[in-house]
Amino acid sequence: MRAALLTVSSSKARGEGTDESGERLAALAEGLGLAVEGRELIPDEQATIEARLRHWCDEAGVELILTSGGTGFSPDDVTPEATRAVIEREAPGIAEAMRAASRPHTPNWMLSRALAGIRRSTLIVNFPGNPRSIEQTGEAIAVALPHALELLAGRRPPHEAA
Repeated sequence: MRAALLTVSSSKARGEGTDESGERLAALAEGLGLAVEGRELIPDEQATIEARLRHWCDEAGVELILTSGGTGFSPDDVTPEATRAVIEREAPGIAEAMRAASRPHTPNWMLSRALAGIRRSTLIVNFPGNPRSIEQTGEAIAVALPHALELLAGRRPPHEAA
């Protein structure tokens, strides 16, 4: 299975600083056994984010897209809006688990507007832009992602025992 990674940051897209978030997303994808098909650094522009999400879903057909950045309260934080415009179904439990995992690490955990959803057979997951947060929230959802991807691929793996 394949993943695409999008770091959403206008400053990083202009060459200001290193894309540490992209490195953390890559580590997460590879830890799940996924091949990283593409990795992009794009500005906080809704139309651009939507276009790249559609490309990776519809043209490249990757199974998973991980985004980082643009999920907060700043006026240019539009990743959730772009994702919502592209997905066909939401996967609220993933975003809820990520927020819950952030709670022990920051008093601002509730300010994350990140979401997750499905377009055709691709799962899209928004992560915060903070590299540490990617690791913390990634750990919380990593156990369920392989099962989710199998279901989206049309395979019915056995459910885990409770």
